[in-house]
Amino acid sequence: MAIDQLLEYLAAGLFGLAVLHTFSTKYFLNLAHRSPRHAGLWHLLGEVEVVFGFWALVLVTSMSMMFDLHHAIAYLESQNFTEPLFVFVILVIAATKPVLWLVQEVVSRIAHVLPFSRQLSLYLLCLTLVPLLGSFITEPAAMTLAALMLKERFYQKNISSRMKYMTLGVLFVNVSIGGVLTPFAAPPVLMVAEKWGWDIAFMSSSFGWKAACAVVINGLLMTLWFKRELLQLSETEHVKNETRMPIAVVAIHLLFLGMTVWFAHYPVVFLGLFMFFLGYTEAYQRYQDRLMLREGLLVAFFLAGLVVLGGMQQWWLQPILAGLNSTVLFFGAMSLTAITDNAALTYLGSLVSGLSPEAKYALVAGALTGGGLTVIANAPNPAGYAILKDCFDEGAISPSGLFLAALIPTAIAAFFFLVF
Repeated sequence: MAIDQLLEYLAAGLFGLAVLHTFSTKYFLNLAHRSPRHAGLWHLLGEVEVVFGFWALVLVTSMSMMFDLHHAIAYLESQNFTEPLFVFVILVIAATKPVLWLVQEVVSRIAHVLPFSRQLSLYLLCLTLVPLLGSFITEPAAMTLAALMLKERFYQKNISSRMKYMTLGVLFVNVSIGGVLTPFAAPPVLMVAEKWGWDIAFMSSSFGWKAACAVVINGLLMTLWFKRELLQLSETEHVKNETRMPIAVVAIHLLFLGMTVWFAHYPVVFLGLFMFFLGYTEAYQRYQDRLMLREGLLVAFFLAGLVVLGGMQQWWLQPILAGLNSTVLFFGAMSLTAITDNAALTYLGSLVSGLSPEAKYALVAGALTGGGLTVIANAPNPAGYAILKDCFDEGAISPSGLFLAALIPTAIAAFFFLVF
């Protein structure tokens, strides 16, 4: 067996171990409680955001031993880490107090117009309007804002574990499909839009209206399902009296957010802008809360590890994608997305020559639909996970609980993408 082939098998095995590890994080957290002497190590291995980075380190170390250090470095340099860097920057900027204040103001004003109680309206808008805004502010930003608002208004209150998981499942699915009104906001679309010539008109007509219908239906179903529990919360709600945020401060934050989105393909530019942004927030600390630098770095580390491991899975993924008809390809992409990032999946699909328009649609639609089934399925999911995990038992989210919670909204999304 050639050493290159052996490395491919090793990379596939390590990828499989990483996937299993994401489903076993609670085991390591329990080990931390039972073994205080090495609690730090077990807590580290119990962090979902660390999993793929850890196994990527094993892969790179193995590569350097099988070949040499220069070969391993050359492999790392051949990978594209723009997406992890972009998600880090956009997460930190979108999670700042002025941006969150603006979105909350917009959501609050719309909530007054809707024919529901305030609490029902806020919950519905967090699961529908904010994910659809992801088509313009990018999905990672939408995930960050929606998760922060849900955490403050619902998760930190005495809601049931069932409601926490089902809300999370709908949030992940709706964010995954809610960014397809434009060709630049959803990572799996971003990977193929330029190569396949998909513009805003194509995205809105082929994907956007279907995704919007599924997002609204998913949100309405959850709101009606937990109507009684939400109404009980509204009776004890306390509204914070905060100082109004200066419009100039909000505008400057939006300017940084917009420029980051505009230069999303150029890390040397948006990282430079981010340095200026950090300087601005330091100068005007009175308008800021703690920046989510740690959470952003963990999410970026997770995605970077996924890039390193996923970069060596093409040898078995591409033949599978190339050998399926459009309907089977849709469900195959949806299933594969659960164990690999959907952007990586569509990127591999873009490398397959001769795909028909129907196959291209099926590949991307399936990848979008399955983006809420697991934490690793969609790039923004780790951001939502990092924000909300402390609200769950033992500070961890059960992968099986998330998977089951996402099944119904995933089925609704699949219905709209397949039937219409």
